[in-house]
Amino acid sequence: MSDGTISNEPGIEVRSYFPTPLVVAQVPFSHEENLELRGTILAREKDSAGVAHSNLLGWQSADDFAHWGGAQGEKLLGLARALADRLNGDRAGNRVEVAWLVNAWANVNRRGHANDIHAHPGAVFSGCYYVDDGGIADDPSLGGELQLADPRGIAPAMYAPELAVALSGCQTAGGNELIPPKTGQMLLFPAWLGHGVRPYLGHGTRISVAFNFSLPLAGPL
Repeated sequence: MSDGTISNEPGIEVRSYFPTPLVVAQVPFSHEENLELRGTILAREKDSAGVAHSNLLGWQSADDFAHWGGAQGEKLLGLARALADRLNGDRAGNRVEVAWLVNAWANVNRRGHANDIHAHPGAVFSGCYYVDDGGIADDPSLGGELQLADPRGIAPAMYAPELAVALSGCQTAGGNELIPPKTGQMLLFPAWLGHGVRPYLGHGTRISVAFNFSLPLAGPL
């Protein structure tokens, strides 16, 4: 959406504060590597009852993916760690290196499955990698989008919810942003950001690996 004319008028400056970043990265996995990872996850689903956290009817593994994800899982978490390293900094904007504590798990959603909105207050960064988008990238009507909740809550939409600031990116204030999954894509965002998964309406299999980056339990960062 265009910002209209206000930001282009002499003597008027538009500033945006409290930005919420979402990093979107294409992972350099070959088709064969991704298929191998997909097979590893589906085999684990077959052998494990999984856990119940945010998942609504879908299967979610325990957060021990690093122990059974195989070579491709190790490569994936290494790439995610490198992305977190590049995003991490201090309040002055300086890069900060951290010996991250990583926990990761796999999610398998089929028709009608979803994940409730939640956050991870015990982590710095959260993210996911889409092993299989279940056909959503080709057909958005299948749902299954990542749902990001406005961290300000519903306050921006409580009074006159039909109105919004006429600037780019301001139309979902007080609501949600929907991010369609795409096979081979990795997302990373602040762990305090509320997120969930909309119901998947397709007949395929939506598979992802999610991860959190936390500070080490003891010792130097």
